[in-house]
Amino acid sequence: MINAGIIGATGYAGQELIRLLYTHPDVNIVYLSSHSYAGKKLSEVYPNFTGLLDMELVSMDAKKMADDCDVIFFALPHGLTADQISEDILNKVKIIDLGADFRLKDKEVYENWYKVEHSRPHFLEESVYGLCELNREKIKKARLVANPGCYTTCSITSLAPLVTGNLIDLSSIIIDAKSGISGAGRSINLPTHFTESNESFKAYGVGTHRHTPEIEQELSRIAGKNIVLSFTPHLIPMNRGILITAYASLSEKTNSEKLLKIYNDFYKNEKFIRMFPAENLPETRFVRNSNFVDIGLKIDPRTNRVIVVGAIDNLIKGAAGQAVQNMNIMFGISEDSGLDIVPTVI
Repeated sequence: MINAGIIGATGYAGQELIRLLYTHPDVNIVYLSSHSYAGKKLSEVYPNFTGLLDMELVSMDAKKMADDCDVIFFALPHGLTADQISEDILNKVKIIDLGADFRLKDKEVYENWYKVEHSRPHFLEESVYGLCELNREKIKKARLVANPGCYTTCSITSLAPLVTGNLIDLSSIIIDAKSGISGAGRSINLPTHFTESNESFKAYGVGTHRHTPEIEQELSRIAGKNIVLSFTPHLIPMNRGILITAYASLSEKTNSEKLLKIYNDFYKNEKFIRMFPAENLPETRFVRNSNFVDIGLKIDPRTNRVIVVGAIDNLIKGAAGQAVQNMNIMFGISEDSGLDIVPTVI
């Protein structure tokens, strides 16, 4: 059994992680840490765990957890996880960070976008970007995995085959993204109050969203050349789900059937990537509560642009589910263990 601890257990991503690990056949949850609710039982904070997991939430102590755990999941806001990481801890336990501290390889880029000083930049090169379908072999050997962001997971997987195959003008990429409100986290925040977000639809972080350099970094790595793109996120009044619509100019004339074959070949061995047939496009409800990425595309012959639509559940494949998938890879167990979940459409 894999002994697991979760730091930041009572955020939305943290509780989803608990829910997935609770039923995982190879995992034993030994520590749940929460700054806000230390001393309370998990079931007091999330009554859905009543009678199932009544563990007491404890204060964060990464050193103690490293002695008793095989893996620690950090589900903390940016700037907080890095302070807890040391060579001693990494020699004892595998770390999966659901936050942003180790996603970007360039310290200056991180500090410019996140407006905090990085306290452990010497671990940036070692950390592995945990997008499972693209970095599986590196993840297998990793001590420290940076779980990708939700928008980035959907955007990168939706565009990777086009970027890899040099099928598009790399300077023409535009990503229009929408997220449910749970993507903003559980903390009280005026813009995500019910009356502020219900019956409304708004763009935010225009030109400044912190997932932009993450998307650019990974697509640039895949392309072998620098990519600069436009990324605009929007908040929509639903609990969960992400839908991205990406636009790019084609390098040459082609048709949807040829591009779909390229995508199907690229992802032919990936259980969690589902390609939609021509003329059909994903919806967020088709992936709700699952670890799937659904992708569909169309070509606009009038403008010679490809339009790619991707959908994920932001709390599962965009956070907790991908973290579990990373853990499975790191420990050499079946990649879909604990994640073989049929989406709930209603």
